[in-house]
Amino acid sequence: MEYEKGYVYKLMDEGGPTDNREPYFKEAVDEMMRSRVLCAKANAIMPNDPAYVGYLEELFERNLDDVRILTPFICDFGNRVKFGKGVFINHSAIFSASGGIEFEDGVMLAPGVHIATINHDMNERHTKYTYGKVLIKKNAWIGMGATLCPGVTVGRYAVVAAGAVVTKDVPDYAIVGGVPAKVIRYQDPAEQKEV
Repeated sequence: MEYEKGYVYKLMDEGGPTDNREPYFKEAVDEMMRSRVLCAKANAIMPNDPAYVGYLEELFERNLDDVRILTPFICDFGNRVKFGKGVFINHSAIFSASGGIEFEDGVMLAPGVHIATINHDMNERHTKYTYGKVLIKKNAWIGMGATLCPGVTVGRYAVVAAGAVVTKDVPDYAIVGGVPAKVIRYQDPAEQKEV
């Protein structure tokens, strides 16, 4: 069967499933290799040499003048990540991005944040995958070592505590923590500053 270019991404956007035995999946494999190679090149450059940013710009296919990403950094699908303005990604982030990740303006990630957008099928775990886009809204702050699971949205100005595992949507202005993450309290919207 013939598949049009981008078919695998259409399936990912619909939540899957995809099957890694099907010919359409080669497009995903090619993007994974392109992304891994560019991350390896960026990570091989000394962190005080701004040349590493060129590899990240190639990875995300956009200028990063308004985004700051510190290495080491890993992302397996650069073509599935979107950035707003003023986004800051601290070192040691890992993005499993096939399901799509979107950062709105002013988002901050502390070191060691993991974002997952893919999962294995429970019964055919070696061949079939499901997906859920992760959306992090304006001025949200994700703490050190936090994990965001497939399909979650982190609300505007929300704070995710260090080490939290986010399995459900986080409301605007909420502070969440724990495993799984739960609301600890809410911030006063009137006290928040625009970036």
